[in-house]
Amino acid sequence: MSTPLNPKPGGALERALAPFGEVHAGEGLATTLLAVNAFLLLSAYYVIKPLREALILGGAGAEVKSYSAAGQALLLLLLVPAYGRLASRVSRIRLITWVTLFFVFNLVIFYGLAQSPLPWVGIAFFLWVGIFNVMVTAQFWAFANDVYTPEQGRRLLALVAIGSSTGAIFGAWLAKPLIRTLGVATPMLVAAAVLVASIVLSRLVHARNAARGARGETVSQEAPLGRAGGFELIGKERYLLLIAFLILLLNAVNSTGEYILGKTVAAAAGQALGAAHTADPDAFKKQFIGTFYADFFFWVNLVGALAQTFLVSRLVTKVGVRVALFVLPLIALGGYALLATVPLLGLIRGVKIAENATDYSLNNTVRHALFLPTSREAKYKAKAAIDGFFWRMGDLTSAALVFVGSMLGFGARSFAWANFALTLVWLWIVMRIAREHRGLTGDPRAVEHSVP
Repeated sequence: MSTPLNPKPGGALERALAPFGEVHAGEGLATTLLAVNAFLLLSAYYVIKPLREALILGGAGAEVKSYSAAGQALLLLLLVPAYGRLASRVSRIRLITWVTLFFVFNLVIFYGLAQSPLPWVGIAFFLWVGIFNVMVTAQFWAFANDVYTPEQGRRLLALVAIGSSTGAIFGAWLAKPLIRTLGVATPMLVAAAVLVASIVLSRLVHARNAARGARGETVSQEAPLGRAGGFELIGKERYLLLIAFLILLLNAVNSTGEYILGKTVAAAAGQALGAAHTADPDAFKKQFIGTFYADFFFWVNLVGALAQTFLVSRLVTKVGVRVALFVLPLIALGGYALLATVPLLGLIRGVKIAENATDYSLNNTVRHALFLPTSREAKYKAKAAIDGFFWRMGDLTSAALVFVGSMLGFGARSFAWANFALTLVWLWIVMRIAREHRGLTGDPRAVEHSVP
């Protein structure tokens, strides 16, 4: 983390970024590099994500996809403490490099496995993607929070998040032609190459930050992290515990919504297969599902990027972080009440686009901003635990709901009503976080109005 000692008027890059946020002299290059890095990470993820859907829905099915979340939670229960121990022993740039290279190597392995007839590959890849997403994304945002001071982060995180939103659009757009021309294996190598490029950018940001510190332009605050683990930090601080429950409920609602959508899409693929008379029904079904999700993710991320670029900064500046936290659960509450009445594929798709686009733009920026007033240990270790284990515990909660609901014969309407009830609890947690945030920041308005 670094603090500008002598702010000066911005140059050409800072002026170019000015329409999207308040950027001071010397901040433009690092912010641009972080935004491009976020662009690459989300591009890679959204190339991978339709492959995940094609492999598991085209093979094991929507129920197994939902139940596989339990495996992700169990794996993260082991991986989060291991990640915390590694973070206590190595510098942040070695941590980022080694963890990202680990996932690159995994993609090369899955490239080979995806071309084999092994029946468990879809489940294994689904488990891996869930861990990859939460660990790499949490690590990136911890790095961004560490590079910036709280004051800088409040101004600049929304600009970095524009890179995430546009990268997600590009990756979702790119996935469709890649799947059509290369199948569901080769795009994994494309994603691996993009991840290698993201390592290079992270090292550039780190090196520039270190060089500025050596010249006396910044004050370095890169002290080694303490021994406390992520789960220990969460157990000690009520604010972090409430954020953990927020993430759990948010993802439980979202994952149940994804189940409703996935089940409906798989049924539509079966209907399309009946009319297609294809010689390779398995390949037809996988391509139908893969292209549907590529198109779905494209629209989710297009709407999210437009909101991130033109709305998020203005909205959060005007109403504050705490009020902004209420937007997504209120959208979910209305959306699932509607789906409980009219559970049609087109309507489900529209509700999920609105929910996910808001989650990936406004809610994404706000939930990362919640960590600005916390310690470095909380940024790296507690955030990894929250964005990893508790995120997947939300999936596990959804899996339990799907299991019980399936046993009871629930249809789309019943699952929508269950999501409606979970969202009411989610809103109660948001109210508690708002109270804690007000007490933690001291000034009830100052922090809110400085967050971009």
